[in-house]
Amino acid sequence: MIDIENLIKVYRRGKIEVIAIRDVSLRIEKGEMALLVGPSGSGKTTFLHLVGGIDRPTAGKIVVNGKNIVNFNDEELTNYRRKEVGMVFQFFNLLPMLTALENVMLPMEFVGVPRNERKSRAMELLKKVGMEDRKNHYPDEMSGGEQQRVAIAVALANDPPIILADEPTGELDTETGMKIIELFKKLNDEGKTIIIATHDLRLEKYASRILEIRDGKIHG
Repeated sequence: MIDIENLIKVYRRGKIEVIAIRDVSLRIEKGEMALLVGPSGSGKTTFLHLVGGIDRPTAGKIVVNGKNIVNFNDEELTNYRRKEVGMVFQFFNLLPMLTALENVMLPMEFVGVPRNERKSRAMELLKKVGMEDRKNHYPDEMSGGEQQRVAIAVALANDPPIILADEPTGELDTETGMKIIELFKKLNDEGKTIIIATHDLRLEKYASRILEIRDGKIHG
């Protein structure tokens, strides 16, 4: 469960203050698939980065499974990112010098999983996302949809209970995007808590709730 209380994020650019998130309070229940919708620049990515521990808020609480991650030190926040949340980015964020298999194995190395186990689990995850036949291919040898599926496998590497996805179908054609949507639905059915920032209205029928963000305020 994710409890957010009076969350604020202010960016300072010289003498100018930009309020990206404005006093947001909401609860995401365990096992929900929530969609975060709103125009570009409304704060969707900022919100995901705060919940994902990539950025720190200016004020407020983010309580995940009873722990306020805002109070975490750098080491605790790193462990949180490695074990509790999986991030799926619009532009994939795969390392170009690593194969699909090696990209999926990498997060497990950071938490001390033995190499044989890393390889075995990475193969299972690539099979889960339909990419086992591309395990030895590098990102520039894969289509956008293939890279996105590998990126989802990377996010699942350490079996996090929470998946955060930022416009995961934004760079994909209609058919490929639908396959990614179906994959998220399957993950949600398996019990993952998922928050997706998106413009893709096809996701609405699979979501447990819709959160609309406008000017940093979330409604819904």
